[in-house]
Amino acid sequence: MPEIKIGDRLIGDGHPTYVIAEIGVNHNGIPQLAFELIDIAVNCGVDAVKFQKRSLEKLYPKKYLDNANAGEKSMRYLIPILQRVELPDNVYVDIAAYCRKKGVTFLCSPFDPESADFLDGLGVPAYKVASADLTNLPLLDHLVKKGKPLIISTGMSRPDEVDFTVKFLKERDARFALLHCNSTYPAAFEDINLRYMDQLRKYDVPVGYSGHERGIAVSTVAAAIGASIIERHITLDRTMDGPDHAASLEPQGFQKMVRDIHQVCLALGTGEEKFFSRGEILNREVLAKSLVAARRIEAGEEIQAEMVAVKGPGLGLSPQRYPELVGRTSERVIEEDEPFMEGDLGHKAVLDIEHALPMHWGFTVRFRDFAELLALKPRLLEFHFTDQDLDEHYPGTDYDLQLVAHAPEFWERTLVDLCAEDEKQRLDSITLMQKTIDLAREMAPHFKGTPKIIVHPGAATLDHHNHDKNTLYANLRRSVGQIDTEGVELLLENLPPHPWYFGGQWLTNAFMDAREIKDFVTSLGMKICFDTSHLKLYCNWAHVDFYEQAQVLLPLADHLHLADGSGLDGEGLQIGEGNIDWVRFFQVAKDYRGTMIPEIWRGHQHGGAGFMLAIQRLSDAYHAAQRA
Repeated sequence: MPEIKIGDRLIGDGHPTYVIAEIGVNHNGIPQLAFELIDIAVNCGVDAVKFQKRSLEKLYPKKYLDNANAGEKSMRYLIPILQRVELPDNVYVDIAAYCRKKGVTFLCSPFDPESADFLDGLGVPAYKVASADLTNLPLLDHLVKKGKPLIISTGMSRPDEVDFTVKFLKERDARFALLHCNSTYPAAFEDINLRYMDQLRKYDVPVGYSGHERGIAVSTVAAAIGASIIERHITLDRTMDGPDHAASLEPQGFQKMVRDIHQVCLALGTGEEKFFSRGEILNREVLAKSLVAARRIEAGEEIQAEMVAVKGPGLGLSPQRYPELVGRTSERVIEEDEPFMEGDLGHKAVLDIEHALPMHWGFTVRFRDFAELLALKPRLLEFHFTDQDLDEHYPGTDYDLQLVAHAPEFWERTLVDLCAEDEKQRLDSITLMQKTIDLAREMAPHFKGTPKIIVHPGAATLDHHNHDKNTLYANLRRSVGQIDTEGVELLLENLPPHPWYFGGQWLTNAFMDAREIKDFVTSLGMKICFDTSHLKLYCNWAHVDFYEQAQVLLPLADHLHLADGSGLDGEGLQIGEGNIDWVRFFQVAKDYRGTMIPEIWRGHQHGGAGFMLAIQRLSDAYHAAQRA
């Protein structure tokens, strides 16, 4: 699959569209306007901002620079503008530094070798080549020798010229992308010929679109049909004086375009898999159907068609299993309306405890069901509390097991959020965490070791991201400092990008990236609960490597939640039913010997069948990793 890398971003098929805000010369030679346009572009969510750098004395004969009227009419118009808008070198230095500060990639089009050398000194990670220079082989050769990827626009070029330049670049092993482009400012819709991107794909390089049309629709459609890069001009006002303003987007339009491109990319997916989102899983349980007993069935009875009905919820055998069920002999008493299970088809979940992976594993439980899972011989119990559970008392006896308590994630319709900017929500969340710890302390004498308390930090907003991470982490630091953790170990859990709370589009704003988490917890001397499913979803969303992130998190972990994940919110999947390569994971996690649970969605049902299957699959993957 053809791709290039700019900074830490991979660009090509299968990766998010890389959006470049072309500031170009729309700063009109005013440094403050250049910085203002950077701020606007960053607020729009772009990946890079791009400028232009020229040494005019290297590009045009002196007679034209001295008297633009000596050339064609277009020279009379353009040369004075270029002379007026070229920024001093020291301003470019400040711009590059400002982009680093703002967390956006600084790109620039060099129009001559001297400018390319200057930009190289500023540390540009790639060079953008303007349409006018697609045929400029001396400049291209100079850029290729810099060893950095090129993004080349193909506007105003004939197909044979593109062929020639592509061959020239490939002979030099250059890494480059091609942008379809119509170099009219603004371009008429009927002249854009967007499908020509398909012709550029024959070169086996990433293909994108550099647009100069009015509006945002064409660029959004370009992303939908596979543009790996979208470049558009940005301006404060399309009516400003200058060659590119009329073909540019104003801030509001640019922001909408970036939003639409990102949404289109998310909606396109990979086309290679279909998985249940968390919302679908919840709806499926309520609305889907199961095979149930139409009357009481005795052990030893042959199951006949009239003994079987179809009713909700979808917690038992699928109605598609009806042919497998009819004619079997029941091995148990099945009450009327009780769902048929896998065991009724002869499929028994068996766990080879003697050869399980060498971790202190256990299961997630509630007060109402933990006793029945003790037969599976866990080494720990992780009680997942609701806010109402915190008003109850432990109903059991003494066990030689580790105690883990998972704090509630919400109460009523309010999220637990230790990062909250709303002070009441933050303090109420602390109160709920303290109640969790108090209940764990009450339970501790009945278990062994120090209780571990699993807490979700929060940092979620509805529909719109909160980009002020510094405040979120500062609030989290304050909250942790206000919780009394005497006698327990507090473990913050890494979070998924799109948590499922009460419906709606929730977005997580912090405590997802491994390096951010490491910086935070090491500064406080804390450990974490590492959730593999959450990390996989974050890595899918952020397009970063899961195993590299896992390698950072594992030394920080004192408890694991192991589950598979797929897409952006397909969490808690059974081991082997998502996208995690578990053999590879255990090659990274080969030294971990702490506590863990398989946090499989509904794994506790049917006597813990899902948990047993997960432990067996994890054990198989662990031993395969040891043999590899």
